[in-house]
Amino acid sequence: MNKSLTFRLSTLLVALAAAGAAHAAKEDMDVARLNSSLSQLSSDPALGMYAQAEQARAHDAVSQLAQARSRDRAHALYVAERRVDLARATAQLQDAQQQIAKLDREHDQIQLDGSRRETEMARRELERQRMQYQAAQEESARQMAAGAEATAQAQAQADQAKKLAAAQAKVANAAKKQADLAAQAARAMRQQMQGDSANKDQGK
Repeated sequence: MNKSLTFRLSTLLVALAAAGAAHAAKEDMDVARLNSSLSQLSSDPALGMYAQAEQARAHDAVSQLAQARSRDRAHALYVAERRVDLARATAQLQDAQQQIAKLDREHDQIQLDGSRRETEMARRELERQRMQYQAAQEESARQMAAGAEATAQAQAQADQAKKLAAAQAKVANAAKKQADLAAQAARAMRQQMQGDSANKDQGK
């Protein structure tokens, strides 16, 4: 073999080796990029706790990409990228669902607090009407004892009794509303706990 042919073969081998090294470097960059994306997701304080099952599948897909043969690499890269994207999208969806559930609970609590205030106001009004009713009865008793305007006082007492009955009905309605809202809040809490349990089971 002459020196010229030997030189050409050496040059070809060097070029092939360089091409192989460049290809391997590109493969390593893809794996590193996807692993970095998964690391960022898992360490995210808002999203990292969600989509645990999807994150695990994405890690498996990246590991398979790192071990894939050249002819299988394109498919393995596509699967790994989609798995990583799905893990992030699922985590974002679960976080949004948690935020919505939190807002629903806050809304229920606001309504419940409003109902409690209405109940307290109705109770105060009832107490005021009771005091007025008692005063009317005492006044009626004094005037009846004196024999003056017995009929008018009886009518006033009857009117006051009607007002008292109306105040009592208002308290009853307010208490019923408060009880209904409390039941709604309890149902929402149970649904949330069931949703959290389902998410944990899904994550397993």
